[in-house]
Amino acid sequence: MVSLRFPFLFSQPKKHPNGISRTITSRSFPATTTTVACALAAGAAAFAGIAATRNSKNPKQDNPFIQNALNLLFSNHLLAPWASLSLADPSPSVVETKTGAAFPSVIFESRRLLGIGLRKKVILGLKNIDVYAFGVYADVDEVRKVLSEKYGKLSVSELKESKEFKEDFMGGDIGMTVRLQIVYSKLSIRSVRSAFEESVGSRLQKFGEPNSKELLQRFTSQFKDEYKIPRGSVIELSREQGHVLRTTIDGKEVGSIQSKLLCRSILDLYIGEDPFDKGAKEDIESKFASLLQVDH
Repeated sequence: MVSLRFPFLFSQPKKHPNGISRTITSRSFPATTTTVACALAAGAAAFAGIAATRNSKNPKQDNPFIQNALNLLFSNHLLAPWASLSLADPSPSVVETKTGAAFPSVIFESRRLLGIGLRKKVILGLKNIDVYAFGVYADVDEVRKVLSEKYGKLSVSELKESKEFKEDFMGGDIGMTVRLQIVYSKLSIRSVRSAFEESVGSRLQKFGEPNSKELLQRFTSQFKDEYKIPRGSVIELSREQGHVLRTTIDGKEVGSIQSKLLCRSILDLYIGEDPFDKGAKEDIESKFASLLQVDH
């Protein structure tokens, strides 16, 4: 039996506009809904005119007429399409085109999607499989609070060339999330755990912690055998205030560890020097830099 081993990686706020350089799904309303909306607006205007005319003559006697007419206009069967319009989600999703995995533009109220990518794995040098799609998010307010004073006057192109800027947003105390959406149907939690041991372990050593076995074991032990991760499952790895790494599986928190080194090691898998998806890394860096350009 072949053991699947792949480098994994990590990872939530207020709402700010954000552009994404991937396919964005749009939502359109059916013609019937638009027709009903127009009819409601026109009807409301007409009855408002009636109300004004009749009430100017004898408001006390005419109120029942107006009330009955309005009750008829806004009956339940007319209100239903209008309600669906008002409750529609205003934020589009961003879709990873190859797998169809959709990522919300905003999570945790203020963490904005910076970019999406795809993690692949070659098995035995022959078969290339898509393991998961991922999206990287950052808290817009925290980015500006921490980095604007130092970098706010630089252009996006200057920031992209600045190694110091990259170090500051990789290692800064800024809320970020890596959201993983599983697309490989045969992936097991043991494979996830094994992959983290390999990939995160190598990063811990890279950043000067050769004796970090205990920290790595604390992290990987969160992925217990009892958890199931079928296709469509979501794993979120979030850097919270104070460099706390919070891990959730399908919305359930499975653990948290305070470690600046661990947070940095996980982010490095996606936006470091040797990322899983180079195109995604470039998108993420550009978008991150653009967050500081709101006043330009």
